[in-house]
Amino acid sequence: QVQLVESGGGLVQPGGSLRLSCAASGSIFRINAMGWFRQAPGKEREFVAAVNWISGLTYYADSVKGRFTISRVNAKNTVNLQMNSLKPEDTANYYCASRTHYFSDYGSPRKYDYWGQGTQVTVSS
Repeated sequence: QVQLVESGGGLVQPGGSLRLSCAASGSIFRINAMGWFRQAPGKEREFVAAVNWISGLTYYADSVKGRFTISRVNAKNTVNLQMNSLKPEDTANYYCASRTHYFSDYGSPRKYDYWGQGTQVTVSS
């Protein structure tokens, strides 16, 4: 079992920045990848970014490339999501996820085993 706890959400104006953090605990030695997804009201959960825990390779949705950066801090079993140049359409509940097996597909929520409780990000003036 892996437990995930997100932090760092909040209200920010368009063009602003926020950093989300996700702390993992439990059977962390089994983690193969960690990712961030988001879900807005009435919409499906969508992929934002992911990092392979072994190689450090990162993956991004087209909608956030160049604005968001995912990073891992292995010593702290933490993954961060730095979000810059935020837009109103980035408003959503953001979820941290992890998985214990390798898949070439990083964007499907079904490929992840464990989820955090979510943290709300609201971009509004």
